[in-house]
Amino acid sequence: MADPPQPVYKGSFMDRFPHILAAGKLFPAGGTAAQCLTEALPRPVTPDTVKKFRNTTDPAPGAKTIFYGRADDPDVAAHLTHGIPSASSVPAASLINPLPKTNFQQKIQDIKEAIYLSNREAPLGRSHDQSSMLPKGLDVTNTTFGTKIVQDIPAGELINPPKTFEEVDKEAREGHDLYVVSHNDYYAGEAINRKYDSPNFNKSYVYGIETPHFEDGRNVSKSLNWLYDWQLKRAAKIVSKRNDDFKEKFQPQIGKVLDPIAETMNVPADHTFGMLLRPDEYGVGDLLHCRVPSEFLRGKDRERAVLAAVRQSLKKINYENFDMLLEAFRHYDKNGDGMIDKNDLRKSCFQLNLNLDNELLDSLFDYCDLDKDGHINYQEFANFLNWKDKMAIEEFEEKVITKGKKIDVPSQSDTNTDDEPLLKPEDLELKEAGSSGKTPKTLTRPTDRVFADYQTTSSQYNAVVGGLPTNCYPVCGVPTIRSDIPAPRIRRISDRTNYGDEANAYALLFPSVFGQKGVYEGDIFKSRPKAEVAQILHNIGVNISDERFEEIWKQACMKEQKEEVCVESIKNILCEMQASESKDSC
Repeated sequence: MADPPQPVYKGSFMDRFPHILAAGKLFPAGGTAAQCLTEALPRPVTPDTVKKFRNTTDPAPGAKTIFYGRADDPDVAAHLTHGIPSASSVPAASLINPLPKTNFQQKIQDIKEAIYLSNREAPLGRSHDQSSMLPKGLDVTNTTFGTKIVQDIPAGELINPPKTFEEVDKEAREGHDLYVVSHNDYYAGEAINRKYDSPNFNKSYVYGIETPHFEDGRNVSKSLNWLYDWQLKRAAKIVSKRNDDFKEKFQPQIGKVLDPIAETMNVPADHTFGMLLRPDEYGVGDLLHCRVPSEFLRGKDRERAVLAAVRQSLKKINYENFDMLLEAFRHYDKNGDGMIDKNDLRKSCFQLNLNLDNELLDSLFDYCDLDKDGHINYQEFANFLNWKDKMAIEEFEEKVITKGKKIDVPSQSDTNTDDEPLLKPEDLELKEAGSSGKTPKTLTRPTDRVFADYQTTSSQYNAVVGGLPTNCYPVCGVPTIRSDIPAPRIRRISDRTNYGDEANAYALLFPSVFGQKGVYEGDIFKSRPKAEVAQILHNIGVNISDERFEEIWKQACMKEQKEEVCVESIKNILCEMQASESKDSC
C-alpha cells in the first residue's frame, strides 16, 4: 500500500492571520510530470484531412510523398505522373553476358581493329611478346629480374598469433606497466598502486558508505522532480505589486494596447491629436481640365458612381424596349415638342420603374443637358441615355430626323411635331468606315479637353530650344557637355571633353539627312533674321511668294515671341499650312 502524500512544509511556523489575503497574483498549479508522461488511452483517431498532410511531412515507409494544396482538395496527385518517359535501353543482362558473335562478325571486328599498332603487337587473347626488345643471346626462359624477397610470417599469424591466453595477457600487462610509468595511463576503474607497505592496508579495500540502489526508478523520479521546483509549482507565486504594476504599464501584454501615459492623459478614448487639415476642394484632374468650382469632381466619387449606374439602367431599358432611337426619344418627349424637360424625364423614369429622388434626378438632368438650355435634345439623348453605337439610324429614320417628315410611331401617333428636324445633317457621321449606317456625332464637354498650353519648370530647365539660361537658376557640378566654354581650334588626342560638337549614340546609329549633308542641330535651331531665312528657303528650292512668306514669318514670330526665328519654326508652319490645304481640298 502506497504511503499517503506528505505535506510540503513540516516546520513549526503557523499563519497567525489566516483571514488576511497575501499580496500578488495566485497562479493555478499545473500537471505533474507523472501526468504528462502517462499515455492517454484510448488514443484519438487522426482525421483523414490530417493524415493527408502527415503523408507530406512524415510519410510512411514505402509511401509516395504527395504535396496537397488545400484541406478539401481532391486527391488527384496520386494518379498523376510527372516528367518525360524514358526510352528503353539495352538491358543489363545483355551487357553482362552478351550474345556470342558469329565467325563473320568476328572477322569484321578483326579487320576493323587490325589498323591499330597495339593490336598488331599484342592482339586480343594473346600474350604480349616482349622478346623483340630484349638483348640478343639472353635466355628468356631462365633469366629473372629484381631482388629476391625473403618469406616472412603470414598476415594471419600477425592478426591472430598462435599464443595461449596467459602469454597474450602477460605481454599486455608488461606493456601496460610501462605505460603507467611513462604516461600515468590506467584502465577505467583501476586503483592507483601507491606502494604502501603497512600490514593493515590492502589495495582491494573499499572505503565510504555504500550507495543505495533501487530498481523501481525512484532515484530517476527524484532527479526529474526536484524538491525546490516542485514546491514552487505547488505553492502560490508571490509577486511584488509594484513590480507587477510596472510590467503592466511599461511592458507589452497579450491582448492589451501598450500605453505608458494612459493615466496622465485625461482625454476621451477617441481623441485625435494634431491639427486637422481639410483636403483641397479640387484635384489634379480638375486643374488639368480647367473646371470651374461648381464642376469640381473631387469628393464626388459616390455620387458619380450612382449617376453612372442610373444612366446604365436607362440605356439598358431603352435598348430592350425600343427598336429605334427615335422611338425611344418620342417615349421620353411627353409634350411632343422635340425636347425633353425635367418633368418628362421624371415621368419616364417612373413609368420604367426607376424611382429617383429629386437630387439624383437633377444631377442626371444636368449631366445630360450639355448646352445648359434646360432641355435635352435628340443629340444629347442619343449620347448620354442610349447606346447609339448599337442602335444605328436607319434610312427612313434619318429622313424623319433631318427633314422633319412624318412616321408612324406607336408611342406618339397623334403628334404633329415632325415638321421641325430633330438633327442637322452635319451632326450625323458614319458608324464605321465603309458602312452605310449612320449615328449621331459624339458630344464632348468643354471641360474634358486637357489644357496643354502650359510649361513646367522642369521642361524649361531641360528644354533644348527656348530653355531658361543657366544664370536664372543655380547649377552645381560640371556639365557633361561643356557648351559653356568654346571648343579649342586644335584639340589634343588626350582631350576627351565633349564641347557640344559631337553626336550621341542615337545620332551615330540613325544619322539624319541634314547631318549627312553637313548641317547639324545647332544650325537648324539657330535664330536668324528675316532676310537670311528667305535666302535659305530660296537656296534649297522652296519658291513661295512674298505675301505668303510675310504671313509665315508673322506666324513664326508670334509663336516664338521673338523678332528672329529658326529654320525649324518655318518648317513646322509650312507643314501645318500644307496639311490644312490638303484637308480642305478633300
